[in-house]
Amino acid sequence: MNEIKNKDRRDFLAKAAVAGVAIGAGTNLFGAVNKPNIACKGWAAFDESGELRPWKFERRAVGDDDILIEVMAASICHSDIHTELGHWGKQIYPQVPGHEIVGLVREVGKNVKNFKIGDRAGVGCMVDNTDIATAGSEEQYSKNTIFTYGHPYPKEPTGISQGGYSDYFVVNSHFAIHIPNELSWDEAAPLMCAGITTYSPIMKYMKKGDNVAIIGIGGLGHLGIKIAITKGAKVTAFTTTKSKIKDIESWGAKAVLVKSSDDLAPFRAKFDFALSTIPYEFEMEPYIAMVKPFGSFTLVGMPINFSQKTQTLNLASTKVNLNASLIGGMKETAEMAEFCAKAGVRPNIVKITGEKINQAWRDVVAKRARYRFVIDPKSF
Repeated sequence: MNEIKNKDRRDFLAKAAVAGVAIGAGTNLFGAVNKPNIACKGWAAFDESGELRPWKFERRAVGDDDILIEVMAASICHSDIHTELGHWGKQIYPQVPGHEIVGLVREVGKNVKNFKIGDRAGVGCMVDNTDIATAGSEEQYSKNTIFTYGHPYPKEPTGISQGGYSDYFVVNSHFAIHIPNELSWDEAAPLMCAGITTYSPIMKYMKKGDNVAIIGIGGLGHLGIKIAITKGAKVTAFTTTKSKIKDIESWGAKAVLVKSSDDLAPFRAKFDFALSTIPYEFEMEPYIAMVKPFGSFTLVGMPINFSQKTQTLNLASTKVNLNASLIGGMKETAEMAEFCAKAGVRPNIVKITGEKINQAWRDVVAKRARYRFVIDPKSF
């Protein structure tokens, strides 16, 4: 009897030891593999001060439909600043901003068919959808879409999506595009938001030969000029910054320095389409009046509280189609990247290290950016 008891005890201890090894190796008792979370380094906001600090955090393990990207470049969008300052609502911190992300695929989930290890991938403003089968071709308008940072996201260890100011990134492969070889990492990153945000309404409302106004010449506006010209438009750019005039003219557009609404009067009903990238509330009426009757005026700059005012009488008297646009779907984003690669459309960039992010944010707000800051994640 004692021998039987001792044998049972030895068997139990042996099984326990095997189980311990299995658990330590990331395998549970039922044979399933528990992948470890991804350890990351990045720069995060910890409050509404607008000051970012280095932060070590974890992303979820790569799921069956995910890819892991080693980030090679991430660029700064004014949306990052608005979000972390609380301009668009209260945030959960710590929060890593950034939705212009490009890099190399280092791991793929078992269901992934559209990427392989070593591919060049880009991620913009969306990372997942809780019901992707119903998302359609314009995923940005789906109520189930998870946006790239600050969005409630139970899959993530932090409880929210964390953005691209980071050395590694995990994303549902549906929400990544292939980056054409013609684009360098630094050139490709700004296209993931600024590129698609301007490309989408240009493709929807503009045709070759149109007179087009681009209003606000920053990260979005300068790409809007280049895309519209390459698509065959005659472009006039409106800026309040005198030092940008030579750049605008070098891109092939006419430049107008705006000091007051009087500077806009000569352009009444002159344009077929106008695109405003101004990220703050502004006096819209004199700008809207520059568009021909039944032409389109599209807002892509998002002000504080997403609030912009205009007079209904102004719209009635000008007969202008006033609308707003939100990035673009994944198919259109891939199309945009291919177009820019082949047509030679490139952003003007300034490369920075992580330590320069806070100053870069201040420069963006002060209109000193020329014209997109691109962060080197290797500096984290």
